[in-house]
Amino acid sequence: MSSTRVDVAPLVAEQEFPPVKHFINGEFVESVGESFSEVVNPANGEVIARVPRGSVADVDVAVDAAHEAFATWGAVTPKERSEAMLAIAQIVEENADLLARLEAHNAGKPLEVARDDVDGTVDIFRFSAGAARSFTEAGAGDFVEDHTSFIVREPLGVIGAIVPWNYPLLMGAWKIAPILAAGNTLVLKPAEQTPLSVLKLAELIAGVLPRGVFNVVTGLGREVGEALSHHEKIAMVAMTGSVGSGRAVASAASDSLKRVHLELGGKAPVVVFKDADLDAVAEGIREAGFWNSGQECGAGTRILVDKEVETELVEKLVAQIETLRVGDPSEGDHIEQGPLVSKQHFERVQGFLERAQQEGAVAVLGGKAADREGFFIEPTVLTNVLPGTEAAQEEIFGPVITVETFESEDEAIRRANETPYGLSASVWTTDAARSIDVPRKIDAGTVWVNSHLVLANEVPWGGFKGSGYGRDLSIYALQDYSRTKHIQINHGR
Repeated sequence: MSSTRVDVAPLVAEQEFPPVKHFINGEFVESVGESFSEVVNPANGEVIARVPRGSVADVDVAVDAAHEAFATWGAVTPKERSEAMLAIAQIVEENADLLARLEAHNAGKPLEVARDDVDGTVDIFRFSAGAARSFTEAGAGDFVEDHTSFIVREPLGVIGAIVPWNYPLLMGAWKIAPILAAGNTLVLKPAEQTPLSVLKLAELIAGVLPRGVFNVVTGLGREVGEALSHHEKIAMVAMTGSVGSGRAVASAASDSLKRVHLELGGKAPVVVFKDADLDAVAEGIREAGFWNSGQECGAGTRILVDKEVETELVEKLVAQIETLRVGDPSEGDHIEQGPLVSKQHFERVQGFLERAQQEGAVAVLGGKAADREGFFIEPTVLTNVLPGTEAAQEEIFGPVITVETFESEDEAIRRANETPYGLSASVWTTDAARSIDVPRKIDAGTVWVNSHLVLANEVPWGGFKGSGYGRDLSIYALQDYSRTKHIQINHGR
């Protein structure tokens, strides 16, 4: 890979960085240990911060603070929690530019993507503010003679949350907002590669929440994440991440039978029938397949197209995707695809591309690292991808789409369901009956028709099979982070 340097001004000034410490009990504190992780700007590989590698002892301190705070926070009214969520949303909105620049600098996101993440963060706090006041249960009634039953909903207690590197702020907010709105307290572990935006959020909102309600412990999954999963005072672990990490969390949590909420990987099939608007498909995949450099669990990356229109669709895909503007986010607003998040992930995606082409896939566009410094992969379209191969089955998580063909509707449905994942999918057709029937037969938590990767905070997000269980977003998230209790009163006289 070329070491040619792109000379651009940094996105974030040194004084704009957050304190690089744990945030526990309402303040930034030093780590118990002396180990640190280097945080790197993926656009050029330069170290931009050193963040503490938390330990079991750090987790214990944070969990104790959250446990003590729960006694008060869990009892406050929904109105008070709602007002806190609205205050956080206002603070995020007022600091949107800084948070977006910090996210772009740390995660390599194009500014358009980073700004969208901040907008989504504001909205999930505002949605959760309303949802906190909107819980409804079955009405009280006498279901047994002389006994009145009613249902109450309660927070769980202390929740441990583990968020990924691809959407550090947004996925953090997807956990923080509903967890706190439901009345729980929280210890959150950001990804070691991308902790800066969550730490900045903690700094900005420190005065909004009571001490101990929201805590952040930085560090590695095998240390901090495992400690959260085992901890006896934690009622639930909520994680967004890889399938392997999800298995580790679920296994560790099983010791104490704590609840687990997992949003894991995906391999979204994009099922294109021959009657589809192929121009709309190509335009949709240009965004849905390459948004955030393809580092998106719901990305539209696995194209299943009717064999009769494969050639035409591939031509349209290449024409769309080759126009993507790749570069360092600090080069300006015109950049649409940034670097991959780390050298390790960059090398992982390179390995996928090499093995795919060894198995017969043809790169009609891209297929290799970009000729520039930083962790960049060229926007890639792979054709001649055979069913059952790694490229057809496994999540690549980069700016890569694969193209496979089918010859019948039944084959398309079968092939769409043959991966171990079940997070999302899309169906492209102008047949009204097919647009209703086929999505019901696809085993995915979200199925779009004639679009892909369109999200809203009012509707749930989560998967089936290897993509995990539990739901983010919507009222279903607050339900996941709470419990129902039946109270029955004998009023016989």
